[in-house]
Amino acid sequence: MQIVAPRGTRDILPADVVKWQYVESVVREICELFGYGEIRLPVFEQSELFARGIGDATDIVQKEMYTFKDRGERSLTLRPEFTAGVVRAYLEHKMFGWAQPVKLFYYGPLFRYERPQAGRQRQFNQFGIEAFGSSNPALDVEIIALSCEFLRRLGLTELTVEVNSIGCKKCRPIYRAKLQEYFQPYLTEMCGDCQSRFSTNPLRILDCKNDKCAILAKNAPENRECLCEECAVHFNSVTEILTGLGLNIIINPRLVRGLDYYTKTVFEIKCNELGAQSSVCGGGRYDNLVEEFDGSPTPAVGVAFGLERVIIILEKLGLLNGCLDEKKVKVFVAALDEAARVLAVKLVNDLRKRNVVCEVDYMARGVKAQFKLAGKLNAKYVAVIGEQEVNDQTVTIKNMSDRSQTVMPYNEAVVFLEVE
Repeated sequence: MQIVAPRGTRDILPADVVKWQYVESVVREICELFGYGEIRLPVFEQSELFARGIGDATDIVQKEMYTFKDRGERSLTLRPEFTAGVVRAYLEHKMFGWAQPVKLFYYGPLFRYERPQAGRQRQFNQFGIEAFGSSNPALDVEIIALSCEFLRRLGLTELTVEVNSIGCKKCRPIYRAKLQEYFQPYLTEMCGDCQSRFSTNPLRILDCKNDKCAILAKNAPENRECLCEECAVHFNSVTEILTGLGLNIIINPRLVRGLDYYTKTVFEIKCNELGAQSSVCGGGRYDNLVEEFDGSPTPAVGVAFGLERVIIILEKLGLLNGCLDEKKVKVFVAALDEAARVLAVKLVNDLRKRNVVCEVDYMARGVKAQFKLAGKLNAKYVAVIGEQEVNDQTVTIKNMSDRSQTVMPYNEAVVFLEVE
């Protein structure tokens, strides 16, 4: 039986890797501009990290984690998200002693047992940023501004920022009680997940995709009525600064995030060109998470992008066509016989030392087949080496655009092909 990739995973082949490398280059460019340093985390962590950090009542912990025991009977989990691991690293490496705020970014694979669909796999990739140590609302705005600038540099310009505040430890219990009071009469009408959420985290009912639950949620109380003074002032500052930046913002009182650790600001950025499925990224504050891991109270804020989704969007809008041309072969070296192959390989090696992208035939093709291959590779020049060129230590260079050709001494040919 043929072995294939496990369900929910996929191979990224060379033609598509070019697209990923382009997006990753913009990730690095934008994070350097905003002063974020890269952190690389283990692919697996202690299972307790995610149970404590994400929340026992979340779908991720209850249904989606890949958890296993190692040979020492320790419970380990393939990381389903990054933030809990970043917080663990922040504490383990005593980053609280660094100059604050500590600003970090990451990208890499995550693992969740979900039903595979377009843009959502069981092994998927995220890019995200986290900032620790400041409760200033301007830092919330910086995270949002960075996200918008990242998308703008990829070519997405029609963006809307949906923003909300879900309160803090002081005021959220008030809102939680109001939601339970509102949803109580409809409990039997809701989906099974929301019936469970009613007791554990009723805010998540507002995020349910079930049609019946979504209809019920439309008339639920709004959180802004319950915000304490600190949260209200913080949220007003965030929206005021965002408006001052000229960003297109919408206050969405139904916006919550799927993880329990969020506090105060939550947001999503949507691309208006995409219609209904327009969400590109989401994030918010998590001021209590460091403390949950036995650290000192430390405010923090972050955002995450699903890279598969970003690339699908860019493909749909035709924004990746340019990056496919960046690595064209400049020179194809055609050896006309076995005797010429030694000099042909030497030419390729000398050109690569000079950073010239080139290829040579390794399949002993005929002359016509080699020129055909050079055409498929979009080579700018074909450097032909045969018996005469070997004897004279020359190279015949054919320009594939105008079909002109010239014969040059070997060393001159190397310089010409490097410069042209």
